[in-house]
Amino acid sequence: MNTPNSPKGRVLVLYAHPCPESFNAAVHKTVVDTLTKNGWDVDDCDLNVEGFQPVLTESERRGYHDVPENIDPVRPYVDRLQAADALIMVFPVWNFGYPAILKGFLDRVFLPDVSFKLANGGIRPGLTNIKKLYACTTYGGTRFRATLNSDPPRKCVMRAVWYACGMPKKKYLALYDMNNNTEAKLTAHLDRVRREMEAF
Repeated sequence: MNTPNSPKGRVLVLYAHPCPESFNAAVHKTVVDTLTKNGWDVDDCDLNVEGFQPVLTESERRGYHDVPENIDPVRPYVDRLQAADALIMVFPVWNFGYPAILKGFLDRVFLPDVSFKLANGGIRPGLTNIKKLYACTTYGGTRFRATLNSDPPRKCVMRAVWYACGMPKKKYLALYDMNNNTEAKLTAHLDRVRREMEAF
């Protein structure tokens, strides 16, 4: 959705870390500031600050397939997702998975007729408005440890979310081994994120 004030379009940034002093917060700030400077209309969705409720309730589950009423509990978030030309997810990996608040966003907002459409017994992408999909994330352990555990967050972004968005341009920017990284490595990663956002 291009507008005169944002010739590059609108990007939804989904951010999922509760602590403002975290390295993830620095990554988030780098993403938002660089995109804004480079002409994107940034919809900065800080799930914790916005108080997003991640639990799929009983009534929501029972009405999960009732299109279009299924989106009523999360309509503002569905509207923001469908208005975006690009999606960037900024999050830490905890216990080889998403933070609960981000997993809950996918459970509650990536609904039938939103992120996917059921047609002729098959599933088709629903978020074809999304042309670029990036993830910026950090891991406490090494890439080797993540691989031993099949690295579920990477697979979910690069396969499931990617497909839901109509197979857009994608990139996964991960910094591993946060438990042992030096200041130099952290700075270098922020520089990498900045360069990627400048080229986004």
